[in-house]
Amino acid sequence: MSVLIRNNVRVRGSGPATLVFAHGFGCDQNMWRLVEPAFSDAYQTVLFDIVGCGKSDLAAYDVARYSSLKGYAQDIIEIIEECADGPVIFVGHSVSAMAGVLAANMRPGLIGAHVMVGPSPSYINDGDYFGGFSREDIESLLETLESNYLGWSSAMAPAIMGAPEQPELGAELTNSFCQTDPEIARRFARVTFLSDNRSDVAKLDAPALIIQSNEDIIAPVEVGEYLHRVIPHSRLEVIDNVGHCPHLSAPDLCIDAIRSFLASVQDRIVNAG
Repeated sequence: MSVLIRNNVRVRGSGPATLVFAHGFGCDQNMWRLVEPAFSDAYQTVLFDIVGCGKSDLAAYDVARYSSLKGYAQDIIEIIEECADGPVIFVGHSVSAMAGVLAANMRPGLIGAHVMVGPSPSYINDGDYFGGFSREDIESLLETLESNYLGWSSAMAPAIMGAPEQPELGAELTNSFCQTDPEIARRFARVTFLSDNRSDVAKLDAPALIIQSNEDIIAPVEVGEYLHRVIPHSRLEVIDNVGHCPHLSAPDLCIDAIRSFLASVQDRIVNAG
């Protein structure tokens, strides 16, 4: 099957490097509509839908392949190999940021830099590590999601989005969640919320920008600070935003942070590529 069809890939623009945008749980590539156009005039950009989301080919969903983030990471590798021109900057929201880390570790040199928007290597508190949730919290969340996905989506999506002054964004995220195949969403949620990628992020050698909202119920500030400590070549940008989707609720701040980061690493990326 064509990667382009499987992941509903869209390629735009041209330039010295390629920005690959990856959306988070329950979303699709349209979530980047306020950020990606700011870069397609100076870079090639690649947008895609994770298998099971958006307009991806649902027939391509394989339970075994997507039982862990490694299956999604393999998709990222294939998309980059098929579509990218020049060095690659991977822009991942939430769980996709971790899939990008896995892809980079699986194929050293494939990704020249990472932009992580609201990332979390583990959602579960563990000793000195604060992920924001207890194991019981996550199990309860998954149990509710699995027993009543549409009800869970209606209740959780507005809280995840935040952005209290932009209620239309919460409604949009609810609609996006509700359009995702419930069975696939249940499996993807379990993969997302039970993954522990702390050892993987510590291996990341490429420069990374961590964009962190100052209020985020899914990935609290402590998580961004942890990633900044353990990723050797990282920059932490805490922006003034309530919610887990700043690329929708505070796109200008995200664009400014990404532009500044790209300017600081461009020579390294281009020369390495």
